[in-house]
Amino acid sequence: MLVRKVPGFVPASPWGLRLPQKFVFLLFLSGLVTLCFGALFLLPNSSRLKRLFLAPRTQQPSLEAVAQVASHPRARGQESPPNPAPAAPAPGEDDPGSQASSRRRKGWLRRTHPTGPREEATATRGGGATALRPQEGSVPSSFDFKAFRSRLRHPVLGTRADGSKGPQSLVQTQREKIKEMMQFAWQSYKRYAMGKNELRPLTRDGYEGNMFVVGLLTEWTDLLFPGGATPDGLQVQIELTSGSRLLSCLAAGPPGGLSGATVIDSLDTLYLMELKEEFQEAKAWVEESFHLNVSGEASLFEVNIRYIGGLLSAFYLTGEEVFRIKAIKLGEKLLPAFDTPTGIPKGVVNFKSGSNRSWGWAMAGSSSILAEFGSLHLEFLHLTQLSGNQVFAEKVRNIRKVLREIDKPFGLYPNFLSPVSGNWMQHHVSVGGLGDSFYEYLIKSWLMSAKTDMEAKDMYYEALEAIETHLVNVSPGGLTYIAEWRGGILDHKMGHLACFSGGMIALGAEDAKEEKRAHYRELAAQITKTCHESYARSDTKLGPEAFWFNSGREAVATQTSESYYILRPEVVESYMYLWRQTHDPIYREWGWEVVTALEKYCRTEAGFSGIQDVYSKVPNHDNKQQTFFLAETLKYLYLLFSEDDMLSLEDWVFNTEAHPLPVNHSDSSGRGGG
Repeated sequence: MLVRKVPGFVPASPWGLRLPQKFVFLLFLSGLVTLCFGALFLLPNSSRLKRLFLAPRTQQPSLEAVAQVASHPRARGQESPPNPAPAAPAPGEDDPGSQASSRRRKGWLRRTHPTGPREEATATRGGGATALRPQEGSVPSSFDFKAFRSRLRHPVLGTRADGSKGPQSLVQTQREKIKEMMQFAWQSYKRYAMGKNELRPLTRDGYEGNMFVVGLLTEWTDLLFPGGATPDGLQVQIELTSGSRLLSCLAAGPPGGLSGATVIDSLDTLYLMELKEEFQEAKAWVEESFHLNVSGEASLFEVNIRYIGGLLSAFYLTGEEVFRIKAIKLGEKLLPAFDTPTGIPKGVVNFKSGSNRSWGWAMAGSSSILAEFGSLHLEFLHLTQLSGNQVFAEKVRNIRKVLREIDKPFGLYPNFLSPVSGNWMQHHVSVGGLGDSFYEYLIKSWLMSAKTDMEAKDMYYEALEAIETHLVNVSPGGLTYIAEWRGGILDHKMGHLACFSGGMIALGAEDAKEEKRAHYRELAAQITKTCHESYARSDTKLGPEAFWFNSGREAVATQTSESYYILRPEVVESYMYLWRQTHDPIYREWGWEVVTALEKYCRTEAGFSGIQDVYSKVPNHDNKQQTFFLAETLKYLYLLFSEDDMLSLEDWVFNTEAHPLPVNHSDSSGRGGG
């Protein structure tokens, strides 16, 4: 405002304004400021301006799209790096751009580590791609996340049909208890071991030893030292892991330098249970602290199922680019494992040198393991889909080709194969450790391809027929079990790891020949019943690592070295699949028995721990909260007490670490197949 001076005028203020003029000026200025700041809060599409003045609020469509809860933890906020992809709502969920004010009234928390310019990502779908600002280290992709979510037949978290405002049902109460267990396990890990691979709850610290560089197997020790009688003076420190279900030698340092296994393994479980603050904590750690420029050796198999599987799942659930990019780059670091004459990968890859080797214990370092190289198919096809790089799909299709063409004794797949010659190295067959997830990935490859991968289907049912012919037995007490086969001689034992097979057989029953479907459903139920008996016959109502059928004893461990329980998921996994197929309440009853036993014998003041003897009511804890307890055991229990359309089996398959991967509904050409 300009004020012209006139003769004899005496300024009323240093700016030449009289008091009334000063008042009018200040009134105008205050109105202008009010108008500007009002636009920041009241006008639509003002997110760019808001970020100049306000800490970012949680604006994560995929999380906002889930069913709302009545309350939530206290909000928190921090800075954020670029650059996530915008997530689209699942069918039946709210559009993240609509009813925003109602969601804010629900009080969504601030991000522990916000995803930054989500508001700046313009979802231009003209070419089926999302327009994003360039991101350092980004991996180009034409994958259309919004179109993918629109093809799902059910909302990711289900319709929440039981979410009435009335008193909670028993099932809701049970599900909330399992959610509380997950929250407790995560918070204990965060408090005492954040960023480490696993929590040690008794000593209240983290463990980052080389839990994936395996060096010993229960099956291998059985071969060398029958009955568990190891020679005097031979001392092997072992660490129990999942996956190909191995016993691993502890070595200094993390797996290939990778850390945070519990974080990656927990992402999708936290999302599924709507533990929003905890999910943001996990996501923030991935963005800030999960570094891939590491050196050292790592297990091809474990990195694939835990890290890559967990990251892929987190991406498909949320659309966050950080998960996609890190999954692809980690997959690229595994490719040197395939540099062999046959293309069958070796089990260990050196991230620094790019070299590979087989495990020293696997036939003197000459063999690859069936459950390891046979359990890459699901993840590697998704790596190709999200990156556009066909090399991942080519690698696993070559594995399939080798296995399809090789002669198989009695139709069975032995556990050891030479990556050099392509020949079997020993005729040891197991549906438990060393073999298990190979069979699982055959039927799931068929399902994930939207039932177009005929090769996987044929291989699965041929293998299942051979297993039933040569390995399935019924004990004198009427218990059905799957024995192990050693060159024609049976070991009449069943490992806890083999208890996944009840769920696998149930999952595949629908697509069997019509005359076989009812039979396979019954077989699945009988195997699952046997595994339940291994729990019911222990003092803790938790199952041992292995149980036998001989000398008049059935479904019990016969030696102390097999009496431990390390929070394994395979039995409750089968309960979940059998429940979804039959809705027989017995499976929820059995599942709740496991929840009760976990609370009584495995819960400590600072997390959950395995126990060393399931036949003792005085627990001797092993001081390990396994990552698969959060990834698998608690997830399968939660799903057991949820509606069937939560992570519907029409839309998702679970990898062998229980990370959900989507069915390729758009795959009419068989691209998702083998």
